[in-house]
Amino acid sequence: MQVLVTLRYLSKGDFFSEVGDLHGISRPSVSRIIHNVCLAINTKVKNISFPDNPRDLREIKNHFHAIARIPNCVGAVDGTLIPIKGMSGLEDIYAYVCRKSFHALNIQAVSNARMRFLHLNACFPGSSHDAFVLSNSGLPTRITSLPEGGWLLGDSGYPLKNWLITPFATPRNDEERKFNDAHGRTRVVVERAFGVLKSRFRCLHKSGGSLPFSSLKCSRVIETCFRLHNMAIDQRVPLREGSRVVNVNHNAICNDIAQPTAQQTRQCIAELL
Repeated sequence: MQVLVTLRYLSKGDFFSEVGDLHGISRPSVSRIIHNVCLAINTKVKNISFPDNPRDLREIKNHFHAIARIPNCVGAVDGTLIPIKGMSGLEDIYAYVCRKSFHALNIQAVSNARMRFLHLNACFPGSSHDAFVLSNSGLPTRITSLPEGGWLLGDSGYPLKNWLITPFATPRNDEERKFNDAHGRTRVVVERAFGVLKSRFRCLHKSGGSLPFSSLKCSRVIETCFRLHNMAIDQRVPLREGSRVVNVNHNAICNDIAQPTAQQTRQCIAELL
């Protein structure tokens, strides 16, 4: 019963009273159940991490290379805003007002080419810039410690690093414009992953309202949704929109691409393209 109550809330984002009436329990019980089940899932399900096996990392690089021929890519990074409502008396409510003028958490995540999340940071308030979240997270250390190296793809909101490739701000020739096009077609997988995540779990989408908890409890609920999303990807669970089944097509990428040679700058990649 507790699992069903939690899944109902995560997938629909309904009022607690509606969820409680459906299952014959009180509103306070719904709130307690959601947090207990989310805590249990986050404790037991450990499926958000970069692989440590070089063979698995090469497979990720091959999948990204198959999209637009960008080599040595181990993930696409981006941030997304999750609306929240509840605030405790100890929190600075203005820090949570995002650039779109609502209270939110700025969630940073890294996705592979099959829209499976490899890294998650769900603790920064909505006013935090993506670059600030990146520099104050453990992601830079994790990427630089991967066996055989690799880099992430990020949008222009991130700084250019040896391990983070961003597009040219003002492309000056056809090579740079071609690189930006390939970069955009490859990096968009993380935005698609966010879209699938919010379609599965409407509590994270504005159409499902706002998460009515403290920021700490909101982070816990968000983490649960990410872990369940990865579980759905691993088990090829179809995405349903109403009565219609949407083919997410997690395995539409060819596995027969040779391992690319690592390049150190985006200009070298542009020349390769």
